[in-house]
Amino acid sequence: MRRLVYYVATTLDGFIAGPDGGDPSASEFFPVTPDLVEFIVAEYPETLPGPARDAMGISGEGTHFDTVIEGRGSYELGLAAGLADAYPHLRHLVVSTTLAGRDDVPVEVVTGDPVERVRELKAKDGKDIWLVGGGTLAHALLPEVDRLVLKVNPSVIGAGIPLFAGEFAHARFEQVDQVDLAGGVRVVTLDRVR
Repeated sequence: MRRLVYYVATTLDGFIAGPDGGDPSASEFFPVTPDLVEFIVAEYPETLPGPARDAMGISGEGTHFDTVIEGRGSYELGLAAGLADAYPHLRHLVVSTTLAGRDDVPVEVVTGDPVERVRELKAKDGKDIWLVGGGTLAHALLPEVDRLVLKVNPSVIGAGIPLFAGEFAHARFEQVDQVDLAGGVRVVTLDRVR
């Protein structure tokens, strides 16, 4: 069975973006260092946006994922950068009620229960499903999150968009891997304890 994997950058204090919710990769607390790019290209090349893949000569199927799901806020970061589909090499789903019925978005818009949609996806053959974010969608999908791959940055920002944004909920994960990059990012992989 396919897994839902929340692969995301975070600060030490658990924020995936600053208070303004802007593009985390454009902030000083999520620096995109050469060693991080090298790691992503080697391990998670399908998580690079289409234009970056093209510029780097990366093609072919992904290593881990064939599907990506994200919330409207995360999707709008791509739109602001001129990318109606930042991941054309993956099946791309966006959870949104405000995008319902729009013909100008080249992605699958999920207007219903995201948990049910993820369960449907998990029941089909394929590679894992990448949950991009944001924090509200991650919280809604927490019952279905099987793995966390956290790119933990050595920064504390005190406020912003949390890794999981919502009411109290408990889920337990255990660490199964860790990669320490020279630039300071620690990639921690944790699997859900069922």
